[in-house]
Parts: sequence; structure tokens; C-alpha cells
Amino acid sequence: MLSHRTPLDRRALITGRVLTAEPVVAPPSGEIASIIVQTRPDQLDRVAAGILALAGCEIHGRDARGKLIVVVDAPNAAALGATMTTISAIPCVHSACLVFHAIDAG
Repeated sequence: MLSHRTPLDRRALITGRVLTAEPVVAPPSGEIASIIVQTRPDQLDRVAAGILALAGCEIHGRDARGKLIVVVDAPNAAALGATMTTISAIPCVHSACLVFHAIDAG
């Protein structure tokens, strides 16, 4: 129920403070993403080992032509971005493209 004491403005609506003046506290959450990684076929095992060494990374598929399907589970968006950057920087990785991203609200 909307209180007459809380002014309805854009910032109050976006931040979720329409119903109360108390700050909104986000619940604990996690982020999950699926990434397609492209490398040379002869470097597939090396790149896969580098990805598996990273926290929260699993390989769910691979193609003999040099493609890996990687699932990353991270505690927040910053950690997810850092993991994607690290994967992109692994030697012989040609590309690492985000194909799915979801936020688990806990």
C-alpha cells in the first residue's frame, strides 16, 4: 500500500523505496553464465585445463573443432566478469562469448 508520506518519484520507484523509506537490502544471490570458448583444435585440452583450474568453472561440452561450453557459477557480477576476462586471457583462446546469464535470488 502506498503511503502518502513517501513521495513517488523516479528514484524511489527504481530503488524500491516506494512503500517504505528503509533502504532496500538485496538478498544473497549468485550469478550463473554459459560461455562458448573458441580455440584451435590442437589447443583444446590445454585451454580446457586452464578453465577448469578457475574457481566456479565447469565444462559441459566440447567440440573437436575447438569449441568449449563453459558454465561459470559466481557469487556476484564482478566475480563473473573477472572470470570471463581471465578465460579470454588464457593463451590460445580466440574468443569467449557470453550466451546465457541468470541471477539466482537465493
